[in-house]
Amino acid sequence: MSIASKIGCTGQTLNEWVKKSEVDAGKRAGVPTDMAAKLKALERENRELRQANEILRKASAYFAQAELDRPFKR
Repeated sequence: MSIASKIGCTGQTLNEWVKKSEVDAGKRAGVPTDMAAKLKALERENRELRQANEILRKASAYFAQAELDRPFKR
């Protein structure tokens, strides 16, 4: 009986866990788990900031146009 079946997973899953452990330990090339998590969080933050900037850009354009459309006061 294989180790994978003894712990209730497939051989492929166990192999992926071993590879990830080796990467995290610096024994294999790749992106360590903690760095991958940080990268994912930064990508999410970047996406949110881009969306916020787009909203602000559109709001600025809207209010600038509204200011131009106002009657001139002397």
